[in-house]
Amino acid sequence: MSDIWRRSSNILFLIFVTALLWMIFGAVKALIFFSVVMLWVVFHHIRHLVLLERWLQLSDHSPASIPAGSGAWDDVYAHLARYVRGHSQSQERLSIALKRMQSVTSAMPDGIVILDMSDRIEWCNTVAEKHLGINLALDVGQQITYLVRQVPFVEYLAARQYTNPLILNQIRLYGLIVSLQLVPYGYNQKLLISRDITRFEKIETMRRDFIANVSHELRTPLTVISGFLETLSADDNVNSGFNKRALVLMTEQTTRMQRLIEDLLILSRLENEQNKISEKTVNVVSLAQDLLQDAESLSTGRHQIKLTIASQDQLLGSEEELRSAFGNLISNAIRYTPDGGEINISWEKHHDQGLFVVQDSGIGIELEHIPRLTERFYRIDSSRSRETGGTGLGLAIVKHVLNRHEARLEITSQVGKGSRFNIWFPAKRLIPGNA
Repeated sequence: MSDIWRRSSNILFLIFVTALLWMIFGAVKALIFFSVVMLWVVFHHIRHLVLLERWLQLSDHSPASIPAGSGAWDDVYAHLARYVRGHSQSQERLSIALKRMQSVTSAMPDGIVILDMSDRIEWCNTVAEKHLGINLALDVGQQITYLVRQVPFVEYLAARQYTNPLILNQIRLYGLIVSLQLVPYGYNQKLLISRDITRFEKIETMRRDFIANVSHELRTPLTVISGFLETLSADDNVNSGFNKRALVLMTEQTTRMQRLIEDLLILSRLENEQNKISEKTVNVVSLAQDLLQDAESLSTGRHQIKLTIASQDQLLGSEEELRSAFGNLISNAIRYTPDGGEINISWEKHHDQGLFVVQDSGIGIELEHIPRLTERFYRIDSSRSRETGGTGLGLAIVKHVLNRHEARLEITSQVGKGSRFNIWFPAKRLIPGNA
């Protein structure tokens, strides 16, 4: 308020002097004096405006470069100098924080790429340069897909589904395998994190090869042992009850080991990335009817098994793999449903997706176990699994088959009332059948 009064007092003083001159020297001289003073004031302000414009055009906006002012402009330049000093200090703090952040991310073992809302590169560390074959000095502002041109990465970026990472075999660096994960943040910005998983993939490959080779080597001797055990069990010369019981137990365990080896070999084939899926049109109705007959043979009349066909649509996929996945779900339902229970199998079309359902009235599954059911050898009750003859690999096989068919498994269950397994197939794999 004091500044306004000071500015106003100068104008009031000029008006007072002009009025006094009017009374002494007359109106003409008083107006000349007033005009001259006003012209000087206008020139004074124009001069400082020109100085301010020149300062704004400078690249150096330091407080020392601010022009000297007089009168009211002295206060304006003083305020401007304080603002520039505060702004410079804020910029310096931000610059220090940015350098600290870049130093931290540069020291990380993972690659970091900052992308803007249009997927252009804003910044990356040296690890990301190595993983993705980019150069920060040359590629800032470039679309990431111009530099990382692998089709799976372009599709991953366009899909906007960043829950799961993408495994990418780099072409520029032979033998390098990286895991890419996009993390949205801020206003439509994304953080691309790359991790070298070459060593882990090699270990996983060695594990798969070891299981496949061992399972294959064990198959032949077990087949021989199983054959001799069956021969001995059928021999009427085995008099001892103990020997007879021992042969029965050995035959059962040998059969169980054979099933385990077969499941391991199936899982190994499914996990092998070189084993591409052989796709053809699968008649789901015919397949479901075959599985119904197998289920009735396995149940031997102990359960009520019902098949419902609500769609004639067929599937694009591997009939052998789908038979294995569906069959595992149905055999599990039979094993874990008490005698007299119900098992319902259905195939339908729901919201343009294919839906295969296996529902039972069995013992049910506690909620905390459901997320881990598809893990290899995961058992809720080991003793019961051994009694039912399960290998612990059935649902792991189901998971891999569904992944290869771009399908998903949905499990709901209630202890004591039964379980429901839904397999959802995407619309693009459905082939319309005859109604």
